[in-house]
Amino acid sequence: MAILMLPIALAACSSGGEERSFSLFDKKPDTPQSFPADYRAELLGFMKTYLNNPVGVRDAAMAEPVMRDVNGKMRYISCLRYSARESDGSYREPRERAVLFVNGRLDRMIEKSGDLCTGAALSPFPEMEKMTR
Repeated sequence: MAILMLPIALAACSSGGEERSFSLFDKKPDTPQSFPADYRAELLGFMKTYLNNPVGVRDAAMAEPVMRDVNGKMRYISCLRYSARESDGSYREPRERAVLFVNGRLDRMIEKSGDLCTGAALSPFPEMEKMTR
C-alpha cells in the first residue's frame, strides 16, 4: 500500500499551484559589477584549456571589457577574435567570441556573440599568439 502512495505524494509536491521556473539570471535586483582587472590573464588561462591546441594561434585580437545588457543584467563583456590551428596544421577563418565576466571574474565564453560584439574596438592580443601547452 505504501508503494502506491509514493507516486501520489510526489505528484502532490510537484503541483503546488505556484508557478516556478529556473532561470540562469534570477529575478533579484542587478548588483553593480566590478571591472575584471585581470581579464587578459584569466582569458589566457581559460583559452589554454578551451582550445585543443593552444599553440600557433593567429590573428588574435581582443576588446577591452565594456558593460552590455545580457538577458536584462548589465555585465562586462569582452570580444575576442582568433584563428586556431587545426589538427592537420591548417587554419579556419577567424572566430569571434564574446567573453562574459560576472563580479570581476571570467564566467563563460559565448560562441555566438551576435550583437554583443557589434562595434567592439579590437586590438592585437599578441600574448594569445604566444601560448604554449
